[in-house]
Amino acid sequence: LQNNAFNKMTYNDTSGIEARIASGDYDSAMKTLNAELEKSTNATMLALRGDLNWKLGHRAQAISDYEAAVDLDPSSPAAQTLAIAREVMDFYNRDLYNP
Repeated sequence: LQNNAFNKMTYNDTSGIEARIASGDYDSAMKTLNAELEKSTNATMLALRGDLNWKLGHRAQAISDYEAAVDLDPSSPAAQTLAIAREVMDFYNRDLYNP
């Protein structure tokens, strides 16, 4: 096994996952997030998975992850992200739909 940031995962340590996302290795990042969340559910990992789901276009799953993160930790940064995601989803531009 390589001894790198990807293999040094500790509770709430997201550096390895963030490195995978930054390098475009989304599948591996998602698998790691899911595996970590099976071990222990925490707001940080849920919020990060929400970010990745949003990036992949899975908006409903992202919002579900943000909601779960906020349920666990209402002061989590996921609360602001959830509010922004809801605003984006609620956006309606009458000019675009009614020329």
